[in-house]
Order: sequence, then C-alpha cells, then structure tokens
Amino acid sequence: MTKSTRQSTKSTSAKATSAKAKSQSAKSTKTKSVKSKSTRPKSSRPKSTASSCRPRGAFTRWLHRGDKRVRFVKTVIVRSVSSVAALAMLLGMCLVVYRQMSITAAKNRQAEFSQDYDFDPGNIISDAQFFDSKAMSTYEVQQFLDKHGAKCSGDLCLKNYTVATLAEPKDDLCDGYTGGQRQSAAQIIDGAARSCGIAQKVLLVMLEKEQGLVSTTEPSEARYQSALGLSCPDDGPCDPKHGGFFNQVYGAARRFKYYQAHADQYRYHAGRLNYVQYHPNESCGGADVWIENDATALLYIYTPYQPNVSSLKAGLGEGDSCASYGNRNFSILYNAWFGDPRK
Repeated sequence: MTKSTRQSTKSTSAKATSAKAKSQSAKSTKTKSVKSKSTRPKSSRPKSTASSCRPRGAFTRWLHRGDKRVRFVKTVIVRSVSSVAALAMLLGMCLVVYRQMSITAAKNRQAEFSQDYDFDPGNIISDAQFFDSKAMSTYEVQQFLDKHGAKCSGDLCLKNYTVATLAEPKDDLCDGYTGGQRQSAAQIIDGAARSCGIAQKVLLVMLEKEQGLVSTTEPSEARYQSALGLSCPDDGPCDPKHGGFFNQVYGAARRFKYYQAHADQYRYHAGRLNYVQYHPNESCGGADVWIENDATALLYIYTPYQPNVSSLKAGLGEGDSCASYGNRNFSILYNAWFGDPRK
C-alpha cells in the first residue's frame, strides 16, 4: 500500500469518527431539550378561547335581542324604570324625614303645654293609674262621695243614691256583674271597675266631668240617665238603651275595654302621630298629638277633642268658641282629687 493510499484511508476514518461524534452530540442535545420541556411547569393561566368568555345574564341577553329600534326602546324603558325607582326612593326618604320632623314638633308642643298648663295632650293619664282596678274599695269610694258631696242632701245625691241592678254575664271584656235590688252608687262604681279592669278613680272623675254628679247640690234623674255621657253623641240625643246610672257606669267601663280590644277600628293609637281636633266644628282646626299610651288613646276615642290654648288658659272656666273641655277637665279634676295622673 502506498503512502498516499494510507493517508487517504486515515482521512476517511477521521471524517467518519468526527461525523459519529457530531451525531451523538446532536442526540444528547435533543434528549436534554426534550427533558427540559417535559420538566417545565405548566402554566395555570387558562387559554384565551371563546368558550372561556363570561356568559351573559338573561336580562343582558333580553336587552340586546332584536333589531336596533327594539334595543333602543328597551333601553329607554330600563332607564325610565330606574329613574322612577330612584325618585321613589328619594320621596320615601323625604317622607321619613318629614314624619320625624312632625313627631319632634308635636312632642315639643306637648312639652310646652305640660310646663305652661300642667296638661300633656299626649299623656293625659298613665296606663298604671287608668287600669288600676284595685285603687279603691267600696268603702273608700263611699267615703270619697261623702266628702265631696257633703253639701248635697236628699236621696238623689250620689252619696245616697241606690238603684236596682241587673246581672251581667262574664265575657272576654269584663268578668260580669252580680245584680241586686238596692245597690249604692259606691257599690256599682267599685263593682264595675273591678269587673272590667278600670280604676274607680277614673269612673269618679268621669262622673264629675260629664254631669257633675259627685259635687252637685242639685241632682236630677236626667243627670243619672246620662251619667258618664256613654253613647251620647255631640250632634244628637243619648241612646236610651244605655240610659240609667248602672248602664252608664258598667257600660262605660266595658266600653273602654272594647276600645282597647278593637283598637284597629278607631283613629287614635298609642305610639303614633294622631291628628286631634279642638272642637266638633272642623273649621276650628286641630293639631298633631304624639299619644304615648293606651289610656290616653282610650280617652280620645271616648271624647275625641283636645283643648286649645284658650281652654287651657281658662282653667276650669270657658275659653273661646273653639274650646273643648272634656279631656282638660279630666286632667284637672284627677290632679285635684288624686294627684298627678301621669305618674
């Protein structure tokens, strides 16, 4: 073999070796690349595809359904409804503010009347005193009548008055009443009070404010017929079926309990702002009263007027043509006989 041949063989062998080395290097690089790709952590970010878009709500789909004109009409409707709702909310807030201002004004007025005239239109008497049916006994009622009717003489005087009474059955308002042939006024007052849960003091004050029967020196049967003014409207005669002393006293006590049990049927309520007139004549006007308790509400249902300033200034006297006296006199008489009615 010649020298040139040996050199050619070596060159060929070197080239083959070099090619083999390159091939192995390429494979190694490729293997590393594959391993690198396989070990790389996958991204948690979802692919941005059409399926990942947030679906539209039913309202949005409805709003965008239809041609351009339909969509315009829908948009106008939606905006109008939104405006009305916002206006209603604003109006509601204004009403709340106005109501609170009215309540504050009424309470301030009542506080002034209480300070100036010792009369609070919203708290004429407390519930504790109005419903205290054990405040007096029959004996104590008789002593009271003897004291305050000392100047009266004769069988028609309340301290001496007796009358036959009928039995009344027990019901959901009162515990009933045991009648008798000759029962005294004191027995009737105490019996009615205990049966219906109304204070004897309240009935005594009402007998005086309606007909002056406690202190009068000139009693008459006519006065006894409407002793507590029960079912005696301002614009008409008294209902004869409620006439007579017993019917008036027991009936009035029971009527108060009826008012209380059916408060939703009447216009005056505790814990609310109530418009109360000054006089039966509506043109005389009235004022808002924040009634604080059931007892005061019951008095307004029974006598639905509050005294105006002229009435309060007059004490037990007379005010102007728009003055009323029923609830004013109740407060004054109760305070004079039994102390502060609001305790």
